[in-house]
Amino acid sequence: MKIVRYEQPDGTMVQAVRHDDGSATRIEGDLYGEWTDTGVPVDGRLLAPVHPVDILCIGLNYRHHAEESGAPIPKYPVLFMKNSAAVQHPGEPVVLPRRLRSDQVDYECELAVVIGKPCHNVSRDQALDFVLGYTCANDVSARDWQKDFGGSQWCRGKTFATFCPLGPCLVTPDEIPDPNALKIKTILNGQVMQDWNTNDMIFDVPTLIEFLSGSTILAPGTVILTGTPHGVGMARQPPVFLQDGDTVSIEIERIGTLTSPVIEESVTG
Repeated sequence: MKIVRYEQPDGTMVQAVRHDDGSATRIEGDLYGEWTDTGVPVDGRLLAPVHPVDILCIGLNYRHHAEESGAPIPKYPVLFMKNSAAVQHPGEPVVLPRRLRSDQVDYECELAVVIGKPCHNVSRDQALDFVLGYTCANDVSARDWQKDFGGSQWCRGKTFATFCPLGPCLVTPDEIPDPNALKIKTILNGQVMQDWNTNDMIFDVPTLIEFLSGSTILAPGTVILTGTPHGVGMARQPPVFLQDGDTVSIEIERIGTLTSPVIEESVTG
């Protein structure tokens, strides 16, 4: 099942089931509890399929990406976080920072995992039982702030406004029985930049959930970004960073395509 979220003309937010013909019907109830498909058609401005309560991100989680970064294979998952207000909706722009300027904004295609119920000290074998669904993410990253200006922490360079596009839909686990067997790619201005498979993850999705829930509560609505494959802009020769006027798309098998135009931040005063 594919679930989407809309803003209607009166400003209300609704969840809906998206059907194979592109139509959608309204959901009534709690997406993280009991809900039903009302069968009532609904449309509107397409939003990120969920608004996260937390965004937990994993760095260096693909073997080939660790190699291109010149980093050793980590012994434990590398964790950082994004501000939930960094979420951007499908089709809406990634904004290049200009108040705190970055000239090294990079793309990263990622599989996003959405937790569906309270998750605490979960074993690897049980981990996927706690997943509500999967969606596409772009872990947009200002490399200069990540590497040079952020005080050795990644969060500043990772959490500027619009730096977490999500969508276009949330796909339930019945349609993705193995999240570590999906083709994943980034397309920049029509050119394929990343093209790999989630089977290259160093720590697979069940292992990440086990690790992140260890002595920690993952609330329903927690979004986990699971890392990016090789081919990021900063590792290219010469480097390729996002520019005003670009279009960047994330494609993941069984989920769909998440596309974002790129614009500069408008700063006045």
